[in-house]
Amino acid sequence: MKKIYLLLALALVLAVIAACAPAPTPAPTAAPPTAAPKATEAPKATEAPKATEAPKATTAPTTAPAATTAPAATTAPTTAPAAVGAVKGNITLWNGYHTGDNEEKTLNQLLDAAKKQFPDAKITVLEIPFDQLFNKFETEAATGGGPDMYIAPNDSLGKEARAGLLAPLDDLLKGKLDPYSKLSIQGVTVDGKIYAVPMIPKALAMYYNKTTIPTPPATTDELLAAVKAGKKVGVPNSGYHTFGWWNAFGGKLMDDKGKCIADQGGVADAYTYLLSLKTAGANITDDGKLDTLYRQGQLDIYFNGPWVLGGNKDALTAAKVGVAPMPKGPKGDAGPLTGIDGWYINANSKNKESAVNLALFFATKEAQTLYADIAGDPAARTDVQPADPNVKAFADAANKGVPRPLVPQLDNFWGPFGDAATKIFEGKLAPDAAIKEACAAMNKANKIQ
Repeated sequence: MKKIYLLLALALVLAVIAACAPAPTPAPTAAPPTAAPKATEAPKATEAPKATEAPKATTAPTTAPAATTAPAATTAPTTAPAAVGAVKGNITLWNGYHTGDNEEKTLNQLLDAAKKQFPDAKITVLEIPFDQLFNKFETEAATGGGPDMYIAPNDSLGKEARAGLLAPLDDLLKGKLDPYSKLSIQGVTVDGKIYAVPMIPKALAMYYNKTTIPTPPATTDELLAAVKAGKKVGVPNSGYHTFGWWNAFGGKLMDDKGKCIADQGGVADAYTYLLSLKTAGANITDDGKLDTLYRQGQLDIYFNGPWVLGGNKDALTAAKVGVAPMPKGPKGDAGPLTGIDGWYINANSKNKESAVNLALFFATKEAQTLYADIAGDPAARTDVQPADPNVKAFADAANKGVPRPLVPQLDNFWGPFGDAATKIFEGKLAPDAAIKEACAAMNKANKIQ
């Protein structure tokens, strides 16, 4: 009986102790952080509309909350700044971006934002192959047709403006271009009139793979030595892409009167150097093929513009992509052509004011930051500071390049010198003979003795 009382007393004491103790922590009902909470399983910011499919380098770590994967810079503007007026009515625009590239993704994101911001506008978009863009616009605009607006580099701006195919925009843009660089405004100005909303300054630079090229070559001699040492180097073969080498060897295209003087020294030397790269093992071919090889890790160095930066980072990963200036030559710095992409307004447009306002919407600080973050394009605006040092490198290349001359004589550069580059690299003509032939053809077309 005593044992029973003792057991009862012990049970009573234990009950009192249990009642006084703090409640135990319940076991978690959700997976621990290492099992990825719902917020980090698939944050919408990284699944995204096409335009926000971030390059691998900007993909958030698995433990990061969604807020860290999509900084404000990669979000399209949701409201139009006060400087952007109303957009209404029918607007047709053309672009020459390649389907699926990062510039097209950026524009598509901005178009989605514009359609929400301006419900009274019907915006129709037509993608034109870039090599057909200028000819198609000029043909249709000359007969009273064409789009209301289109985006393109200033390759044919001088010709189209002087032919009356583009609307001068000085009145519609009065007081609205203050944040834009002097370089970008000059690049869309012909004979004292502004013909576009400037968007992107573009010039060539040197891409390199950081894993195989810790220090990029700074001179043409260093580049040749790298090729001879077995580094895989690619050089685009077009007249536009090879122009950047001319200045490094003392070459010049025209004098102050528009006469071609490329045959007076330096230019042939540049092509002779490029042939030496080819002999040493460099791959001189179409720039699109070189883009693919670089993205596959099969090139250590090649030369192209900012329009492929976003795609290069997506494919190769941002950590491996480096951008540096084109190498200096024996006669000075390289001098790639600096062009300015802009939104041009058709002189035939019946909705010019809305078209200009839409162009300004595409060129806001937020929009140009989007182009920098997604496509890798430097901005025409001085208030946009790129986070990516590679974008800054392209901005520097544009600032130090040779501004594209907006003179009528330039129209007759592309054909003759594109043919000359082909003949040189295919071994059909020596550099001296090819450049002499091209210069004579350019002067003949321009009716210059």
